[in-house]
Amino acid sequence: MTLNVLVDELNAKLGEAAIASLKVELDEVTVEVPATQWAAVSLKLRDELKFEGCLDVCGIDYSAYKDSVWEGSRFAAIYHLISYAHNVRLRVRVFATDDDFPVVPSVVEVWSGTNWFEREAFDLYGIVFEGHPDLRRILTDYGFVGHPFRKDFPLSGYVEMRYDPEQARVIYQPVTIEPREITPRIIREENYGGR
Repeated sequence: MTLNVLVDELNAKLGEAAIASLKVELDEVTVEVPATQWAAVSLKLRDELKFEGCLDVCGIDYSAYKDSVWEGSRFAAIYHLISYAHNVRLRVRVFATDDDFPVVPSVVEVWSGTNWFEREAFDLYGIVFEGHPDLRRILTDYGFVGHPFRKDFPLSGYVEMRYDPEQARVIYQPVTIEPREITPRIIREENYGGR
């Protein structure tokens, strides 16, 4: 299947209501699907267009995209799909409509391999996948506050943990790292350069 045939098939099978935008750039097809349509579209992509596999799910925070002001929703989940039957790949971008509480429908029932990918996007970006069977943190600690890949998350975090020998347990406390500016120093030997 060529990219032009894929674009025609997407337009024919999904229709205008299910496609917010469709782009072909750098020999890749990217389709943007509204979150309200994503559950139905995912079934059509698997059953009618033969996208049998989901290779990856990425969370994205567009709050400061390409050093400019981003117009539109802040958070998106991006699905990378593959059709083994047609030997073609597809990128699907689904924006969460609410920036304060981003929600995208889960597609674990469609592609079971997205289970851990969606958990990772939830953990790192705070995107809630509605209908996910086991949505909990996967990379950070259960007591971790915040989502570290959000662009407004501080570089040093909010809390640190350490072992306290007096209490004989791990304790959490506010971060005590002082912000600093690192300036490289150049130290040259006396006979540097053969002089």
